[in-house]
This record gives sequence, structure tokens and C-alpha cells, in this order.
Amino acid sequence: MMTLYFLATGIVLYVVADRILDLIERYRGERFDQRTVVFFFILLALGLVTFPLLEYLLRD
Repeated sequence: MMTLYFLATGIVLYVVADRILDLIERYRGERFDQRTVVFFFILLALGLVTFPLLEYLLRD
């Protein structure tokens, strides 16, 4: 069951990272040249915060 929680969280983080990147690009008024790299770092930051928190909350 824990695997499903992590999978669902990963999917949600992917969507949230995409929305954050889109918001930043709208604020700038143009797309990033290296959009994939920026997306990766946003997703990485969200994952490094969220997954340990989720693991802590789901600990037996």
C-alpha cells in the first residue's frame, strides 16, 4: 500500500512542478531555454521535501 502512496505522490508532484514552471515562465514572459533542466530541479526539490515527509507519516 505504501508503494501506491508514493506513486500517487510522484504523479501529483509531476503535475505541481509543471504548474510551477508554467507560472514562472508566465511571470518572465518567455520560456526557459533549458526548460527540462529547470523542471527537473523543481521536481527534485519537491521530491526531496515530500518523500521523506511521506515516509515519516506512513511509518509503522
